[in-house]
Amino acid sequence: MEIVLSAGIGILAASGVWLMLRPRTFQVALGLSLLSYAVNLFIFAMGRLTVGAPPVLKTGPETVSVDDPVPQALVLTALVISFALTALFLVVLLAARGVTGNDHVDGREPHHAEPTPEKPHP
Repeated sequence: MEIVLSAGIGILAASGVWLMLRPRTFQVALGLSLLSYAVNLFIFAMGRLTVGAPPVLKTGPETVSVDDPVPQALVLTALVISFALTALFLVVLLAARGVTGNDHVDGREPHHAEPTPEKPHP
């Protein structure tokens, strides 16, 4: 199972980085989301979940917790922040598309040449 989880995290991270390097802004937003999901899965996997063990053990007068709640809290916080960041990024993306007229990252289509200024007639 560890191989499947690590392969899934690697595929999500590689896809996210590849999409973030694309020239369209929607692809960049999708890549950012995929990369944040990969990081969240990585943080959650660092909690070292054990199979078949109860989450709380009662051994005598003290109670021992087997499950670590810190990675779960970090992932929950990161999900909320990444959702807000994605919503903000999409609003900025739509505003930039309205201003520039296209969704290219630098605002220019690569196949269109820059118009040359006309020379004044003597």
